[in-house]
Amino acid sequence: MRIGIIADSACDLPGDFIEREQITILPVTVQIGQAVLADVRNEQATMNFLSGETAARAFEAETTPYTVQQVHDLFLGKLVHDYDYVFCITTTRTRSGIYDNAVQASYSILNDYKPIRAASGNNTPFMLRVIDSQNVFAGVAIPVIEAARLRAAGETPPKIRARLESLASHTHGYMVPPDLHYLRNRIKKRGDKSVSFLSAALGTALDIKPILHCNQGETGPVAKIKGFANACEKMFDVGIQRVRGGLLSPSLALSFGGDLEDMRKMPGYQRLRDTCAEHKIDVYESFMGLSGLVNVGKGALVLAFASETGGFD
Repeated sequence: MRIGIIADSACDLPGDFIEREQITILPVTVQIGQAVLADVRNEQATMNFLSGETAARAFEAETTPYTVQQVHDLFLGKLVHDYDYVFCITTTRTRSGIYDNAVQASYSILNDYKPIRAASGNNTPFMLRVIDSQNVFAGVAIPVIEAARLRAAGETPPKIRARLESLASHTHGYMVPPDLHYLRNRIKKRGDKSVSFLSAALGTALDIKPILHCNQGETGPVAKIKGFANACEKMFDVGIQRVRGGLLSPSLALSFGGDLEDMRKMPGYQRLRDTCAEHKIDVYESFMGLSGLVNVGKGALVLAFASETGGFD
């Protein structure tokens, strides 16, 4: 059976992995003023877009996920020919409309695919499953990586589906945002009140950085550390702790809103890599996609893994 995997462009995965595993990307369109770019996870295009006046106004960005019709057209135009079963893994529905759009599109796709496949001489059934990753950024990468691993191992779609749904609820994403004022302005634009003006002002004045945690679609601060580098090191230490305790899948994902070489120079990074190597955990490093950058700001660092519990329990 030919199994396909889809993720939206807010899923932070390395480009070589996307190409090697033939992951289909659902673009998120970002508009800042008159400037518009469809995010297809092109690092150079992303950094060129976020320059000059556009970068200064990034917190005003409007992000638009693939519509129901666009998801429908993508499947019927290509995917129902290329695959027999497709897993569509999305950013958590609490932060993006792509999950609901994909679910809605799935009903018409399953009604409309038969004559299209029959026209090419294929009368076998086509199936798809939309999976809510219940996470963001590098956190979405964890079930996508697992789907590719299970596909390569020859697992059946029902087993892969059950595994992904279980893994999603146990995936933990952590993020350190470098600029609380930017983050506060952005979430205010989105109608979110999780970072108040006072906490943003005090955090900036005292150089206090929160570590934010996402699990099962819920996001909130779990620690406040003085200094961005110290906060990132603490987050790396959480990853080390969980790797040593045993992860639920043999993968850990990192994404960074800047040059990955700068991330690799951070304190604690090499300890994390060494620990992962010791425990045979594969590490996937990626630049942060455009929709992530406009939502949390340049320079943000994200770490994700799947475990029974998070690191600050």
